[in-house]
Amino acid sequence: MSNSTREKDALTGIRERFANLGTVKTTVITTIAVAVLVGGAIRLLFPDTRAGTFVAAFDVGFAESTLRIAVPLVFAGIGGIFAEKSGVINIGLEGLLIISAFTAVAVTHLLSGGSNASQSTLWIGLFGGVLASTLLAIVFAIIVIEFKADQIIAGIAVWLVGLGLGPFLSIVIWGSVNSSSITTMDTVTIPGLAAIPILGPILFDASPIVLLMLATIVLAWYALNHTSFGRWIEASGENPSSLDTAGVDVHRVRYVGVILSGVLSGLGGAGLVVGRAGRFIGSGQTMINGDGFIAITTYLFGNYNPIGTAGAGLLFAGLEALQIRLQQIPFIPAPTELIRLVPYVSVIIVLAFVGYTRMPSAAGEHYESGEE
Repeated sequence: MSNSTREKDALTGIRERFANLGTVKTTVITTIAVAVLVGGAIRLLFPDTRAGTFVAAFDVGFAESTLRIAVPLVFAGIGGIFAEKSGVINIGLEGLLIISAFTAVAVTHLLSGGSNASQSTLWIGLFGGVLASTLLAIVFAIIVIEFKADQIIAGIAVWLVGLGLGPFLSIVIWGSVNSSSITTMDTVTIPGLAAIPILGPILFDASPIVLLMLATIVLAWYALNHTSFGRWIEASGENPSSLDTAGVDVHRVRYVGVILSGVLSGLGGAGLVVGRAGRFIGSGQTMINGDGFIAITTYLFGNYNPIGTAGAGLLFAGLEALQIRLQQIPFIPAPTELIRLVPYVSVIIVLAFVGYTRMPSAAGEHYESGEE
């Protein structure tokens, strides 16, 4: 390799790192801007004690609620990164979340015989949900990689399978689209660190699912940016022929990317029920209620960076937690239905802020070994 080529590659790498840094900075700035605008508006509309009541809503409990609500968004968003950066667009994240949530509750219920499940049984239920989501992701991968089906249509099919199969099996087991309740996982308290003011109760006295989510953010960022596997994933979505020339099986890399999206979405959906909800709700759009599609927005907003994706997920989760708090403040003169729109309107606003996000060059394209 010539010196000029090395210099060009080095400059490209530097630009990409600054672009990722810019994405994270944009996420943080947008989050702060939204908080300032909301707080300022409330201060103007509701002065004196009313503003104080609103500000008091942003306490440790609000932060803990935000982290719990972010679980399906962040896990599915990071899973979507692995799939799409490898060249496979997986818009079926919603279906993966639904099927994993249902399976986690079903496995836990069947093993415990009722609502009083042990903590070990809950972990088995979590594993069952992840397994179900992973198997569905494997089916999706075979259809789009081996049989070259349209990825968008196949992704919609995955969503519809989850949307129909979860409530149907719930009726078979419980006689209703909504399951019976199960216990949820106990919080994990780290001695000493949990006593730290503000951060202690939020980060070191939390659900194990939340701690697993935080660890996943760091591990995914490291894997994508500092390992050979991360470079293979990126090359598979940007220039698969060069990866093939280097002797790496493109199909295998794409299979791994899609399977990881299934594993992580499974953690998001199963973690939602065993860590927070304690039951499967299959009515309407199910308890997932669009989180899989919002997860796609998070990684687009984060520009395929796990840290930026997590920031966007926390932003949306915070707005969801906020609308729940707003419904509990009696002096807010707005209909409950209007307040519930806050998270979804925020998605549209964020997409307007994002503007153009560059997708991987070969995303959505099929590849055969030996193609030029």
